Amino acid sequence: MKEFLATRIFDNSIALYLEVFGVILLAIIVKRILSKYLAGLLFRLFSKNGKTFHKKEFIELILGPLEAFLFVTIVIIALDKLTLPSILNVTIYKVTTREILDALVHTTLIVVFIRFCIRLIRYLSIVLEDKANLTADQTDNQLIVFFGDFFKVIVYLTGFLLILRFTFNYDISKLITGLSIVGAAIALATKESLENLIASFIIFFDKPFTTGDLVKVQGFTGTVEKIGLRSTRIRTDHKTYITVPNKQMVDTILDNISLRSQRRAELKLELETTTTAATLQQLIPLIRQLLNKPLIENQTVFLSDTGKNGHVISIEFFASMEQSLQEFIAIREEINFQIIELLQARQIQLVNNAPNIIVPKP
Repeated sequence: MKEFLATRIFDNSIALYLEVFGVILLAIIVKRILSKYLAGLLFRLFSKNGKTFHKKEFIELILGPLEAFLFVTIVIIALDKLTLPSILNVTIYKVTTREILDALVHTTLIVVFIRFCIRLIRYLSIVLEDKANLTADQTDNQLIVFFGDFFKVIVYLTGFLLILRFTFNYDISKLITGLSIVGAAIALATKESLENLIASFIIFFDKPFTTGDLVKVQGFTGTVEKIGLRSTRIRTDHKTYITVPNKQMVDTILDNISLRSQRRAELKLELETTTTAATLQQLIPLIRQLLNKPLIENQTVFLSDTGKNGHVISIEFFASMEQSLQEFIAIREEINFQIIELLQARQIQLVNNAPNIIVPKP
């Protein structure tokens, strides 16, 4: 038996292969239990005075990456016990097989670790958003989304630098020093992106609009759904989803409809020239009386124009923003019906813009 276990295959004994296989098999069996235990210990760091914050979300986000990290680490340590077979120890483009394997190991560990950090940032964003939802101000929610994306970019950039350092043995200190030299070139190449990034900071701190506001910009009207590092996402009134660069949101004229103090409605009555002045003088006060409603705060009714095409009565009124849009539409509809009834009761005709076609007699 000892002779069989001592038999060497590809420069390693069968006993060593069995030992490595046993460690990997044990890692497969205990990785879930061990990762849950470590996740529980890690979760206690985010508990305050015995209170827990979204434990279910924490386990769902962290358990997978933590389990992968532990398993990959154990497998790498186990495989490192094996001696690389001489038949595989070749050189490819001045790079040995051992160096290639080391590069793959380093890259795998870095990728798994970066994935773990990204999931941790997502969990922290969930906790902070939950606290921000307790306040009426939506600025906190915007900042959480913004800095969540910002730190994700930092983590990805850090992962890229770590891969350069440990996988390709590149001296990143030279790269960091070189950034100051080529900084001007990078700034010119990414001028638009930098402008959008600066504009995003202006949006967050100047607060011309927040998530959930109804805005009108660049001829589009819609609700702001997300403010990102580069652009703002808007759901238009046609239910389309548009992306507007933050620089345009700052530089162009933006109408924040959600911040208006009143809802405005306008109506123009174009009456036939046969309508007498006495009839107009009676009609205008009646329309003003119709507009005397509790939900209407201001009103203006007057004869704005007259000419050969007819007389024009301009009607304008404002309603409180406390009422919903559906209530405001219902008020406008009710007023329109009442005005039609007034005109019909006094046999007042609206201007007919259809052309009169005169057919000559043969």
